[in-house]
Amino acid sequence: MANNNHLVIMAGGVGSRFWPMSSEARPKQFIDILGCGRTMIQLTFDRFEGIISPENVWVVTSARYADLVREQLPQVPVGNILLEPCMRGTAPCICYVSWKIKKRNPRACVVVTPADQKVGDIPAFRTAITESIDFAAETDAIVTLGIKPTFPSTGYGYIKADLTYSSSRRQNIYAVDQFREKPNLETAQEYIAQPNYFWNSGIFVWSVSTIVNAFRVYAPQTSTIFEQLLPDYDTPREQALIDERFPECENISVDYAIMEKATEVYVRPSAFDWSDLGTWSSLHEQLPHDPYGNSIVGTDVSLFDTTGCIVHTSGHRKVVVQGLEDCIVVEKDDALLICKLSEEQRIKLFH
Repeated sequence: MANNNHLVIMAGGVGSRFWPMSSEARPKQFIDILGCGRTMIQLTFDRFEGIISPENVWVVTSARYADLVREQLPQVPVGNILLEPCMRGTAPCICYVSWKIKKRNPRACVVVTPADQKVGDIPAFRTAITESIDFAAETDAIVTLGIKPTFPSTGYGYIKADLTYSSSRRQNIYAVDQFREKPNLETAQEYIAQPNYFWNSGIFVWSVSTIVNAFRVYAPQTSTIFEQLLPDYDTPREQALIDERFPECENISVDYAIMEKATEVYVRPSAFDWSDLGTWSSLHEQLPHDPYGNSIVGTDVSLFDTTGCIVHTSGHRKVVVQGLEDCIVVEKDDALLICKLSEEQRIKLFH
């Protein structure tokens, strides 16, 4: 296990789209949404076992979630948990941690991943990550994992790859031709009919020198803020200075700030089971189904004359459902949600 390999887990989201399981006090990355005994951030940490040592794992999160990170990932050094005083998109988050890593190890190779994705085939995932690390360490390239689409999703961005030739160093890593925004259904259907379109996983691999130089060139205002703080990293002054300077950063994603501007950007196509779990509907698609299309998370659930539903319970009480079709049923503590899957975007209006 190379000591130069680092992992950055982005865990600052405050969304509550999985209400009532999630809330602003405990968003989805800190709950066991899959019912497997591990939270999303713990599963993210787990799948890098054997690739990146725990002492080289970093978590960037909101200050309000510091205790949750320490509780759920005790293997991560406290000094590697970076606290954002406010939300400013993924670009400032990544720039901050990149300068921190560069100060400690200028030869580091870094994997950046969201904390709330589901990955099914862990061996295939680890192979893709390892190959991407090796490629990024040998070059000045930025590498992203592209997921082979299995349906015309309108919820994911897409990567258009140039498959006419692969990198001379790696036979299965290709130049990125273009990043595409989340499409409408007609456009998504056109994309998946072509072999060179992939879902944008939001998982990036690069050497720390490559990404720091990219920020200097393409996002100099943000880069300057964190470069100026270099002498104060790992000192008692760091957090107070971050609290002061972080709000000055432009609110922008790394996709807009860097990925769409940089020249040496590559994609490693991957076909493992993957989902960016953002809705109850997406979770329903990912969970196993009974013969009637129902997915269940919970230990004491009985369904009768029910089809196409997702039922998610905390396991503290018996739940019986009869006569529902294509619905969400979620029970947690003193809250109960029952609504149509097709109407879940309206949930936020009522809680």
